[in-house]
Amino acid sequence: MTTPARSVDVLRLHFGDAVQEHVSLAPYTSARIGGTADVLVTVKSADEFANVMKVIWEQGAPYVILGGGSNVLVSDKGVRGVVVLDRAKDVRFESGDQPTVWCEAGVVFSNLANRCASKGLSGLEWAATVPGTIGGAVYGNAGAFGGDVSGNLIWADVLTKNGREKISVENMDYGYRTSVYKRSDETVIILSALLRLKNATKEEVSAKINEFSERRKTTQPPGASMGSMFKNPVGDHAGRLIEAAGLKGTRIGNAEISTLHGNFFINHGETKAEDVRALIRLAQRTVAEKFNVKLELEVELVGEWTE
Repeated sequence: MTTPARSVDVLRLHFGDAVQEHVSLAPYTSARIGGTADVLVTVKSADEFANVMKVIWEQGAPYVILGGGSNVLVSDKGVRGVVVLDRAKDVRFESGDQPTVWCEAGVVFSNLANRCASKGLSGLEWAATVPGTIGGAVYGNAGAFGGDVSGNLIWADVLTKNGREKISVENMDYGYRTSVYKRSDETVIILSALLRLKNATKEEVSAKINEFSERRKTTQPPGASMGSMFKNPVGDHAGRLIEAAGLKGTRIGNAEISTLHGNFFINHGETKAEDVRALIRLAQRTVAEKFNVKLELEVELVGEWTE
């Protein structure tokens, strides 16, 4: 089902040139893979994001939210309905004995971590190599190097169909790569977040970021990918299981399970989403057969898929 013309017209009436039709989504994903969106709406502030969502909900149009485009695999058939591209990137620092940073959901997390370093503010060093945006990170409790969003978040500004409110970190009910919203069927949009920081020196913070960045370079491959494909099973690592299954370097079309890290699937150019999905199924089936472990996707499949 395509988006009703009325929905497109209403969106264009309210948001003008921010609304485009028949737009390829590949350039907006970290894997550089994906078909066409019926409608793409680009938002540049948290308030505009909220207003766009209210119109979409009123119109009953199907929709998908895209931030940095990591952790998603967009189908070759594209997305029917509206894709909202979050480019809301305002950032405000508060200094003092207990410094904080408020940021809109479209802020790229790694960029924010480096901005903190330039001000001598500690706490987000772990995020300096995390792909994606604040919105996705808050929603899914992104983490790396022993840190995660739950350790920094004070509150998130969220929008539901019942209205807009600030939700404290205690009420996010965070777990490993999950939150109360990720586990529920409630429709929720992360608009912005307030994060806790610590005072330090530029040199201390930069040194920690450089250490993490070097470790990331030695363990994770360069090139276009979605990030970690699978969640780590309890007490194990998805990459280790995939390697032990003999799948590193396996290739379908131009999609390859990385020879450096088994939990990264690389786009070597003009890769089809269906080729990546075939590799996903191969990895899941082989690991299940050899080790009786079910690999659960960390990446979200977006758009129209054939079963």
